[in-house]
Amino acid sequence: MCGRFTITLEPAFFQQELDLGKVPSEWTPRYNIAPSQDIPVVTNPAARDIEIFRWGLIPHWAKDPAIGSRMINARSETIQEKLSFQNAFKQHRCLILADGFYEWQKSSQRGGPRAPTYFQLADGAPFTFAGIWEAWHSPEGETVRTCTIITCAPNDLVARVHKRMPVILDKTTCWDWLADQPADALQAMLAPYPAEKMRAHPVGLAVNNPRNDSAECVQPLNE
Repeated sequence: MCGRFTITLEPAFFQQELDLGKVPSEWTPRYNIAPSQDIPVVTNPAARDIEIFRWGLIPHWAKDPAIGSRMINARSETIQEKLSFQNAFKQHRCLILADGFYEWQKSSQRGGPRAPTYFQLADGAPFTFAGIWEAWHSPEGETVRTCTIITCAPNDLVARVHKRMPVILDKTTCWDWLADQPADALQAMLAPYPAEKMRAHPVGLAVNNPRNDSAECVQPLNE
């Protein structure tokens, strides 16, 4: 799964690398983004403006918005089969902005803490996760826009730590995800990012607490 990620770079880096449009005024660097928090996404491939959605998908038909806390990831292998994701895969795809993410490795000792690792692209450039989104309307008339990160089998680098990884789309592939094309072509994009184009380092346990949101979270453990 993907349960935490970062957007530590300034908006200008994202705009230049990904050819983005407008940036919302509430953008701030984040070192420990957690589910249910607001995150930057792009849904319109023409304007490419950044919007703010809540992480944790609430299907449009849901009666209880609490379902979003269990829908932070969607498995690529079953995304077209699951009722919760079918409609969004066809009509509501999005790009979720990031420049790194965390995965946790189980401890070799029973009951021991899981060890977090921070993953980035090899050159440190910003990228996107493949995502889907929905607009949920509350009984009171409020519209809540939510999204989820699609995951796939891990590449060789991530597999050392975890059995899943987020689907990464870089500047050469991300806009194809928002293009109008057949389902088979979209499904083919939901593949592991090449391990040789990524880097990783272990980090401390500060990231385990979502209230910790500072550069300490991404600091290499041996430093």
